[in-house]
Amino acid sequence: MSFSAVIYFLVLILTFYCTENHLAEVAFLSKYKCSCPVRFCNIFCSLSLSFLEYIVVFNGYFTAKARSDFISSALRDVDAVNWRIVRRDNPASDYPSDFEVVEIRQDTRSSLLTLQDHPYIKRVTPQRMVLRSLKLTDRNDTRWVQKWQSWQSSRPLRRTSLSLGSGFWHATGRHSSRRLLRAIPRHVAQILQADVLWQMGHTGSGVKVAVFDTGLSEKHPHFKNVKERTNWTNEKTLDDGLGHGTFVAGVIASMRECQGFAPDSELHIFRVFTNNQVSYTSWFLDAFNYAILKKIDVLNLSIGGPDFMDHPFVDKVWELTANKVIMVSAIGNDGPLYGTLNNPADQMDVIGVGGIDFEDNIARFSSRGMTTWELPGGYGRVKPDIVTYGSGVRGSGLKEGCRSLSGTSVASPVVAGAVTLLASTVLNRELVNPASMKQALIASARRLPGVNMFEQGHGKLDLLRAYQILNSYKPQASLSPSYIDLTECPYMWPYCSQPIYYGGMPAIVNVTILNGMGVTGRIVDKPIWQPYLPQNGDYVDVAVSYSPVLWPWAGYLAVSVSVAKKAASWEGIAQGHVMVTVASPAENDVSNTGEMTSTVKLPVKVKIVPTPPRSKRILWDQYHNLRYPPGYFPRDNLRMKNDPLDWNGDHIHTNFRDMYQHLRSMGYFVEVLGAPITCFDASQYGTLLMVDSEEEYFPEEITKLKRDIDNGLSLIIFSDWYNTSVMRKVKFYDENTRQWWMPDTGGANVPALNDLIAVWGMAFSDGLYEGDFTMADHDMYYASGCSIARFPEDGIVIAQTLKDQGLEVLKQETAVVENVPVLGLYQTPSDGGGRIALYGDSNCIDDSHRQKDCFWLLDALLQYTSYSMTPPSLTHSKNRVVPPTGTDRPLPQRLEGNHLYRYSKVLEAHLGDPKPRPLPACPHLSWAKPQPLNETAPSNLWKHQKLLSVDMDKVVLPNVRLYRPQVRPLSPGESGAWDIPGGIMPGRYNQEVGQTIPMFAFLGAMVVLSFFVVQLTKAKSKPKRRKPRVKRPLYLQQQQQQTPHSGKNPTV
Repeated sequence: MSFSAVIYFLVLILTFYCTENHLAEVAFLSKYKCSCPVRFCNIFCSLSLSFLEYIVVFNGYFTAKARSDFISSALRDVDAVNWRIVRRDNPASDYPSDFEVVEIRQDTRSSLLTLQDHPYIKRVTPQRMVLRSLKLTDRNDTRWVQKWQSWQSSRPLRRTSLSLGSGFWHATGRHSSRRLLRAIPRHVAQILQADVLWQMGHTGSGVKVAVFDTGLSEKHPHFKNVKERTNWTNEKTLDDGLGHGTFVAGVIASMRECQGFAPDSELHIFRVFTNNQVSYTSWFLDAFNYAILKKIDVLNLSIGGPDFMDHPFVDKVWELTANKVIMVSAIGNDGPLYGTLNNPADQMDVIGVGGIDFEDNIARFSSRGMTTWELPGGYGRVKPDIVTYGSGVRGSGLKEGCRSLSGTSVASPVVAGAVTLLASTVLNRELVNPASMKQALIASARRLPGVNMFEQGHGKLDLLRAYQILNSYKPQASLSPSYIDLTECPYMWPYCSQPIYYGGMPAIVNVTILNGMGVTGRIVDKPIWQPYLPQNGDYVDVAVSYSPVLWPWAGYLAVSVSVAKKAASWEGIAQGHVMVTVASPAENDVSNTGEMTSTVKLPVKVKIVPTPPRSKRILWDQYHNLRYPPGYFPRDNLRMKNDPLDWNGDHIHTNFRDMYQHLRSMGYFVEVLGAPITCFDASQYGTLLMVDSEEEYFPEEITKLKRDIDNGLSLIIFSDWYNTSVMRKVKFYDENTRQWWMPDTGGANVPALNDLIAVWGMAFSDGLYEGDFTMADHDMYYASGCSIARFPEDGIVIAQTLKDQGLEVLKQETAVVENVPVLGLYQTPSDGGGRIALYGDSNCIDDSHRQKDCFWLLDALLQYTSYSMTPPSLTHSKNRVVPPTGTDRPLPQRLEGNHLYRYSKVLEAHLGDPKPRPLPACPHLSWAKPQPLNETAPSNLWKHQKLLSVDMDKVVLPNVRLYRPQVRPLSPGESGAWDIPGGIMPGRYNQEVGQTIPMFAFLGAMVVLSFFVVQLTKAKSKPKRRKPRVKRPLYLQQQQQQTPHSGKNPTV
């Protein structure tokens, strides 16, 4: 029997075995004794999947019997064999709950509608698997590790552990010896000066801190106050089999060796991940409920993922913080790409933490902002909140000793430990809540020079300054960021990168309101715009939208800034401020009539320039970009097997940041269109730039674009692949919902683009190509792009020789295709008409997986569209070919049965055949009525007081000897030394530790030094004074004999 036959036989046996035992439900692997690895079972058992799990969320907390009755009532018309409630055996099962897990047969999923119609049921969502990996991976590895059959277990789709392996920090050959000495990991608690608070007797006592991770061994020698260990997985153990949970707990509360911040805190260990690194949303929900019951104060969550639309998870995080649980979460390890923030750290009520190294450089792996919830119509918020050490940090080993790890998963427990320690220093614990703690952290953070706000948030954690602020804190509201300065670079990037002008799209700044007065609040009346007349504030128009309710602890304040018509040709700086008053119900007010109020001021400073010429203005189409979540929108480069989802927002300030920076350096002004094409004045712009568009187009948009181009607007389109056969081939097994996903579009929505440009006789094909080539003496790489199928005969078309990637995907065969049309230039025939440029691949301007940039090509195309200057290198290129007519093969059609209408802003379901929705009204801003001030504006905005009624001088740090928390003595045979690899000794003492020496210690050292100098001087002159010193005692004795009754004793 051949080897392939044996493999096939084993696969058949495994499939039959999994089918018989319903092993597709991985949550019950232990029950059914599946002998194959989890991931292997998922691949094969999913083919015979019979049941799917759903989380049924109720409107309140009910007993198990009541929940069962509600579900039975809702499913009374469904046969009982087609559904069942999944039993959950964990510490929370004895308490009322607000959700239930229900198994429903695939062929009876219509019963979900009856569940959702029940009055006590809030929402029904698929049960989600959460996978994590603790291995250090090479992010530059683009090799194909499996054949083109399916994409399984993508990194972005999961909530993953945000730590990197320790291999890098133990690889001593990576640096020179000098660098190695500086890179030796140090005790992070001492570096952040936790010992100053220890010497005051603050060690975390009385604070309950929860660690949601992989568990902790019962007798680990580093911990002395583990209050409770609970297991929420389907494994029958409480111990940590991976070491990650132990490390995180050690950073927070280790009492010896690699000391944590709060060794006397009350540790609550929640084991929510198995040794196979698997978890489920329902496990988290139960564990979160239990944390609320146990009145946890601080919760560390070192996981994350891009799915901010996992509603049960997001809602439960809101409920946690509403119950005064301070959640600290890692921001993600997907840097240096922008727009890669992970959930839940990107939520307003959560403290999101980024990573830096010990030299205060932003760690390359640390995810960058902005948040992408608000796209396409709005703008993202500032995240992370703060940054701290996350590279080479020491923490507790699995059984004993210390180890080092890197990642925002490490930075998160550093902040969680600091928060626990800070909470223990406050006498009135009622003042400590998620908002007040975040206010103290961001107001005290030290800004890192040369780093923008989407990398560092408010800056580096400063433990002692946070202590001073927190201990002089009075409940109030504050803003994040606390000011808007469009002239301050680089911190205020991208706002500072481009001035504003009359006629431009308003600059939108999404400010977070933090409400330390209470979990709920509201904005009183309306925010007030007060321009400073001496600083030309009347040249600025401001519109403000805001959260109707601030809950929990936070809300948004969206500020749109535009230029008044009278400043159309003016250049200068304009200033003003927005006044916001926040009200919250007073604590312990029985009558519910009293309110606490807090008024905050948001300074605004902008640079205004005269309106640029039309040729210099580019409009970026954001409205027609779609991404994950919620739908399956694949990556534009099919080689990226480890990262197949398009989830970065496709914004000029996220994964197209480098392109934006390049355009600004070339003198272009780039604006963002977050509304349909019908909502902008085309006479103001030279070029409309469409890149990687996945959305459909309204018929009215197609008509208007034709009219705009006839009147002089130009169009540049960077497309991507679209092939229905390939889309079926690269179906994706989603381990969250345990279903096969079919892409809703390709890399771009080519059929929709073809509808848009058909009026000019243009179209893209469904061909899929890749390869290296040279164009105009520039090296280029075509990454999963399409070709031009049809183009006007009087246009310019450039072709290249490329590999047929579609054939490779479908049949695993290799073929080279010559004369593939990839670039087209066309001048429309109407008088004064615009120009159109098409290119079949966007990866060369996308930061996500760009290998070779083509910014030079974008420059050349803009020269053509804006100034009608045809690049000679393209006009006379040897690769110029006759424009294709498109008669040799049919144009690509939309995938039959696709679900794009579920996520589209354009389509809606209509009797099984999606149809365009009615064209929405264009957004109109309500400009605030100015209340001018005839006074001078503040000159330095970022140095103004961030919190009101905070006097840090009143909170004095102690002048006492250093104190360490009580440490368990070493047992016989144990070593207290660090397990430093390679025998390398630690480098010089950290400069930051030296900065903690108080002034009195310095003066004391000077006194001691002066004493020794005096003694040294006396010693040098000792031979000259030998005789007087010998005679002195005799002389004194004679004096004493002459006055024996003087009653005075001489002193020597």
